Amino acid sequence: MTRRAHTGVLLPDAPDNIISVAELRDSGLSTRVIAMRCRPDGPWRKLMRGVIQLAPGEPTRRQLLRAAAVYLGGDGVLSGIDALIAHGLELPVPRVIHLLVPAHRRVLPPDFLHLERTMRPPDPVLIGGLPFAPAARAALDAARREHDPDTLRDLLALPVYYGLCTFDDLQQELDEGSQRGSAAVRAELRRLRRMRDTYVHGVARQLIRRAPLPPPRWHVTVSDLRGRPIGTVDAWWEDVGLGWRFSSTAAEDPGGQLAHLSLTAAGVVLVRTPPDRLRDDPDLVLRELASAFRKAATRSRPLVTWAAEAA
Repeated sequence: MTRRAHTGVLLPDAPDNIISVAELRDSGLSTRVIAMRCRPDGPWRKLMRGVIQLAPGEPTRRQLLRAAAVYLGGDGVLSGIDALIAHGLELPVPRVIHLLVPAHRRVLPPDFLHLERTMRPPDPVLIGGLPFAPAARAALDAARREHDPDTLRDLLALPVYYGLCTFDDLQQELDEGSQRGSAAVRAELRRLRRMRDTYVHGVARQLIRRAPLPPPRWHVTVSDLRGRPIGTVDAWWEDVGLGWRFSSTAAEDPGGQLAHLSLTAAGVVLVRTPPDRLRDDPDLVLRELASAFRKAATRSRPLVTWAAEAA
């Protein structure tokens, strides 16, 4: 939508009434006219260098977000708490706007902007026409700057609880991103994983009581005959060499995220269940376990040993 300035010049579209000085000049307005209209008693307001609000008065939060995006052109990505709010979380609005910029950019931001130069600018998610970081990146960017333990916990737990990302997404972002300020984040993420896995294990134990299977061993490390660890499983049926993995901590075993391949190569029949499926489709999980047990029972038991993990 275009509008006509007091001078008669037709102005370009300005979402949220925010526009760059360059666009105003391209439309035919002189620097002098722009400056006059941004005087204290004028109809416009200069928000920062090169960015104008086409209205007087205090800008809204959305207008400040728009101004931040305009300020950096196509290079800036809005992150942190504002991005999490845009993704749908209810969080207190922060004092400053967190903006990611490529490492080569050198700009002097106004007080309400925190510019973070990064070698890993994310692909933005457009929400309401504004470029926001994906939820996992936004959560980690905010968490690295947070010193309050309760707020830190919310920043990591709420995006997972509301389905915006997974703990694995957060862990990957943490491992690949800046390590500055990551110690507390890493510790809290481990704690949240343990809390989640405690709940998941409880659901799994209740489910197994309904299964037409003998009771398994829980929290087992599977090793070769020389005692070298191959991988961990959440549940283990020793007689047939059947393993079941469903928790996030099982992915952090000695073989790393590819440990399931080592277990399978050793002859272990392995069932891998996403944690959410335990709750969403327990009958399917029971059928998969029963089928896997029958399969394992028809094969020679693998040449592996097991030991319960330390509590």
